[in-house]
Amino acid sequence: MEFYELHPVTPQLRFINKAVEVMKNGGVIIYPTDTVYGIGCDIFNKEALERVYYIKQETGTKLFSFICPDLKDIAKYAKVSDFAYKRMKKLLPGPYTFVLPAAKEVPKTLWTKRKTVGIRIPDNKVALSLAKELGNPIISTSVTNRKGDVLFDPEEIKVIFNTQVDLMLSVGALEGVPSSIIDLSSEEPEIIREGAGDVSMFYAYQ
Repeated sequence: MEFYELHPVTPQLRFINKAVEVMKNGGVIIYPTDTVYGIGCDIFNKEALERVYYIKQETGTKLFSFICPDLKDIAKYAKVSDFAYKRMKKLLPGPYTFVLPAAKEVPKTLWTKRKTVGIRIPDNKVALSLAKELGNPIISTSVTNRKGDVLFDPEEIKVIFNTQVDLMLSVGALEGVPSSIIDLSSEEPEIIREGAGDVSMFYAYQ
């Protein structure tokens, strides 16, 4: 596994480009978000997606969210109501995953049975730069050990995943919690998981 340390505020573009090149060639990477480290790949590379499922020891029914570089890109991959757009605009970029009706553009392996997808725009320059430079959304599933515990220390992650992924971008230890998950796929929003980020605007609908 290639391993690069980046500046969290002004990440070195040469390392971003190395990671993008890996993904373009069907590789799998580990990268920081605004909450935890994520395992990622190009959502349109079937073999890479299968590798991520294997690494996470998940079946194809598990919902993996993906990262878009900005709000305007979401409309390519999900159906966004006016209600959903207004609320996402207030909160993004930020530590949220929004569940929305899937658009045909998204590979069906990322759809739930309800034909929804989870989309993130994290407040993290590394993650957003990766998606922007790649030109496609990238998978975002948290880095965990076999027990399912989230891993925050890049040195520990490097040891565990050294032979499983192709490249890791590190910004040091992350002490965040997973993103809050809000389902905006129907008329009334539903808080699926309350994690990082203020979700108080959705309490009235619970």
